[in-house]
Amino acid sequence: MDQDKSRQMDQGWALLIVDMQEEMANVTAAGRPRANPQAEENIAQLLAGFRRAGLPVYHVMHDDPRPESKFRRDLPSGQPMACAKPSQGETVIWKTGSSGFVGTGLAEDLQAKSITNLVIVGGVAAFCVNSTARSAANLGFQIEVVEDALIAFAMPARKGGDLDPEVVLEVTLSGLQAGFGQVLPTSEVLDRFTVAA
Repeated sequence: MDQDKSRQMDQGWALLIVDMQEEMANVTAAGRPRANPQAEENIAQLLAGFRRAGLPVYHVMHDDPRPESKFRRDLPSGQPMACAKPSQGETVIWKTGSSGFVGTGLAEDLQAKSITNLVIVGGVAAFCVNSTARSAANLGFQIEVVEDALIAFAMPARKGGDLDPEVVLEVTLSGLQAGFGQVLPTSEVLDRFTVAA
């Protein structure tokens, strides 16, 4: 592991969990093809690691203004999944658009707490995770996107049919790594907690 990846995480780091709401589980249960079947387990491990280290955790959740959406805070489908339930004292941010930074005060809250580095997990990779990660980088935050702690579904192709979820995930992560931040597996993040201990 190189020196950059092994540097100790301190209070300048935070875990950002995007849209881990029950509708993700509902879509999965309905049979929508997805990559990373282990994403929930990896998110739970990362969440536990950040909590043990006493590092900040932010939960960004979607409250869609469209009445037909299942991603709404007033519905059971809009509630957090078991693997990512906020604990007392953890910040919960509700967004109405794709990026967790638009109209939410998230950037100001992070800056007020001198948080400069974000580890980003959640769903859906090509949409709200992608938008949030790019916004974070554009605002000057250093980002790490955890490749196996993301939910990625198949996506309708613009000329018909579906794009495989693995293809969608790889294209999304390739774009993020090329221009916005680092992409790494859960194990590398967890290893840094071991080094710090």
